[in-house]
Amino acid sequence: MTKPVELRRLSLPELDEKVQTLRRQMFVLRIQHSQRQLAKHAQIRTTRRELARVLTLTAEKRREGVKE
Repeated sequence: MTKPVELRRLSLPELDEKVQTLRRQMFVLRIQHSQRQLAKHAQIRTTRRELARVLTLTAEKRREGVKE
């Protein structure tokens, strides 16, 4: 899990890349869960929350860019 302070240091392209990575990871986790191969079910929750954090920061940075 990445800390919010570390995420705030990333640029928009880096955040977009992180979003894509997390979405791919969520897809893999959902597939594993459906096939009963997922050992740690909490991974889905932590990945989903991490994705939400990154998306929130991406939206904030985009809004800041529009205002300036």
